[in-house]
Amino acid sequence: MDVVIDDKLPTVNGRLIFVQSKDPNEFWPALVEKAYAKVCGSYKDMSAGTPAEAMMDFTGGVHMCIQLSDPPQNLLELMYRSGKSRALMSCGTPQGETSDNTVLPNGLVQGHAYTITGVKQMMSQGKPVHLLRLWNPWGKGEWKGDWSDLSSLWQTVSAQDREECLSVADDGEFWMTLKDFCKFYVDLDICCTSPDFLDGGSSGHWKTSVYEGRWVAGTTAGGCTNNRDSFWTNPQYRVKVDGDNFEKDGEKNMLVSLMQKPDKRNRRLVQNLHIGFGIYEDKGQMGKFPASFFSTRAPVAQTKTYMNARDVMEFIMLKPGEYVIVPSTFNPNDTASFLLTILSKAETHGYENSGYPNREAEKPQLKQVASVEENENKKSYFRQYSDKYEEVDAEQLQRLLNEQFLKGDLKSGGFTIDACRSMVALMDSSITGKLNGEEFVHLWNKVASYKEIFFRTDVSRTGTLSLNELRNAIMATGKSVADDMLNLMALRYGASSGHMTLESFISLILRLDCMYKIFKQLSDGKSLNLQESEWMYIYMYT
Repeated sequence: MDVVIDDKLPTVNGRLIFVQSKDPNEFWPALVEKAYAKVCGSYKDMSAGTPAEAMMDFTGGVHMCIQLSDPPQNLLELMYRSGKSRALMSCGTPQGETSDNTVLPNGLVQGHAYTITGVKQMMSQGKPVHLLRLWNPWGKGEWKGDWSDLSSLWQTVSAQDREECLSVADDGEFWMTLKDFCKFYVDLDICCTSPDFLDGGSSGHWKTSVYEGRWVAGTTAGGCTNNRDSFWTNPQYRVKVDGDNFEKDGEKNMLVSLMQKPDKRNRRLVQNLHIGFGIYEDKGQMGKFPASFFSTRAPVAQTKTYMNARDVMEFIMLKPGEYVIVPSTFNPNDTASFLLTILSKAETHGYENSGYPNREAEKPQLKQVASVEENENKKSYFRQYSDKYEEVDAEQLQRLLNEQFLKGDLKSGGFTIDACRSMVALMDSSITGKLNGEEFVHLWNKVASYKEIFFRTDVSRTGTLSLNELRNAIMATGKSVADDMLNLMALRYGASSGHMTLESFISLILRLDCMYKIFKQLSDGKSLNLQESEWMYIYMYT
């Protein structure tokens, strides 16, 4: 993101209020801070967020978070690699009973962020000791335990190491052991512009895939696995991991990151949802995975917990095979946009999974063919509204449907004239701009079947369809649509409340039915290509 700023900086009595350098003639940190304040919304908004978010914002790099209560066995090796890769490393102390930054007797500040500026191994009393160098961004206030500036342990290392590492000054920078680090800090964030630090290899070995998605209440916001009936409606992403074997047994080869996008301009106003994801092994399943799939299978990998953080990630090992990744919010019907990033050491191929037929879609349960007597009754209605040529135009059809077909079921204004013009265009095989008796009966039988489906899937008995009921209703007609198309249909044909009336549902399904026939001819029975999908988008929205 390009940010344009001027060089006016906030001061009091000629001194910078916020970030400032020890050199009074150095202003680039304050200028960068002003640009970041503009991104966040204001200077005040920079008090919200976490160091990890800042590191990712400034670098756009690969991020890994490690909980120090359960550190990986190779933590030290990982930190050595991170230092070698010039990665940014941040850590934090636990929050105290209050939100105040209380200074503890050991010199550390509660609920405070620190930077790791060095990782080094030294020989002390004939044994190797692994030390970390940390920096308090206040520029003062240091650790007072082992290996602090005044610790006698510095006399046990070589003069060269002592000369190179020890600086006795209250400058906020100090050394401590890895053991004390894991004891007094709660988490470690590592961020680097390349994924080299993950395994020490070349960044060229890692492949990156990025997918943008959205949870929409009623359609693609199914919540976590506690919601068995709706979890499957979440966005799904298919991933195929290539390769026959691994370089090392159990070597982690994939990092998955899920980031929710802010919905407010000012960062302090953003309320992060609790988010997470699960990864499931695919055993040849075709189409979007239904509820029955997730009720009988456990994930092969998942986030340990749902967190109200902007970004959650997991570093995992996946064997060669096919998988589906399901990002979700903890609660159903939470609306938000997200970014799913997959870094894989093995060659992977992925795609968003909602646009393919659902194997669990119901076969159409349409009303049986009407009897001759029923059709004659419909024709008698038809003759009451038809002209002398026994045809009806859009205006006559509108009156007929609203007065006869919707009699007793009218919840809104009835079929609009535009909807009836569309019906005439869809059913007018003779291209006269009007419907004859046979065409009208064909139309009536169709809308009667869709009316039956409407009331059968309206389980809430409100006389309208919610977005979730709309999905079931479309499936009941024997059709399946992608999640983004379902959201589009709700936007185009639904009310502002997100619900759809009977009249709008029938207009939608008639158009959808016609669309399927058109594109079946275009595709000759094959899956729609991108160009045809774009035409479908235009056709449904107009």
